Amino acid sequence: MENLTPAQKQLYDWLVEYINTNKHSPSIREMMKAMNLRSPAPIQSRLEKMRKKGYLEWTEGQARTLKILKNYHQGLPLLGKVKDGGVVESFSDEQEKIDFGSMFPSSTSYVLQVDGDSMISAYISDGDYLVMGDIEGDKSIKAGEIVTVKAEGYGTMVKRIDYNASKTILTGFNPEEEKITIASNKVEIEGVLLAVFRLNQ
Repeated sequence: MENLTPAQKQLYDWLVEYINTNKHSPSIREMMKAMNLRSPAPIQSRLEKMRKKGYLEWTEGQARTLKILKNYHQGLPLLGKVKDGGVVESFSDEQEKIDFGSMFPSSTSYVLQVDGDSMISAYISDGDYLVMGDIEGDKSIKAGEIVTVKAEGYGTMVKRIDYNASKTILTGFNPEEEKITIASNKVEIEGVLLAVFRLNQ
């Protein structure tokens, strides 16, 4: 199937989210508002091109009949692997998508796959998929949660997080790993663990 352009994919992803949530398709006006457009022409053009590419269908002359076709591989993007020490090896581009239905918001969630036994003490095994939720706004992360974190001088890792005054403490899942204690202003939390899945086992 022919790939979508970035503008088409933006609208497509929004349509998938909207239809999964509301159980019906949106109006052209709602699409215009979501895409920050003042004219229906760009929306109609994107829809028509996506229909020709086989991503959408609808009944001519009938409102709210737009349907997402099932032959498009939907799901959450697999963005990297968790290696020894919890280090995240990010993919340079999106490798594939893992479909968990509508359990997680597709616009704010992503997947990492565990490569090795570095998280076995948390009952997370080699090959498991970690569904991570993006951190939005000033959402606070509680001590003890498992997060994807970028720490200055260490790179991006999956660790258990804790706090001590102005310090952030990052703990791995191998008892032999030393804890990382670092100034909180040198830590960026990129995601929090929502779920663990073991597929095809």
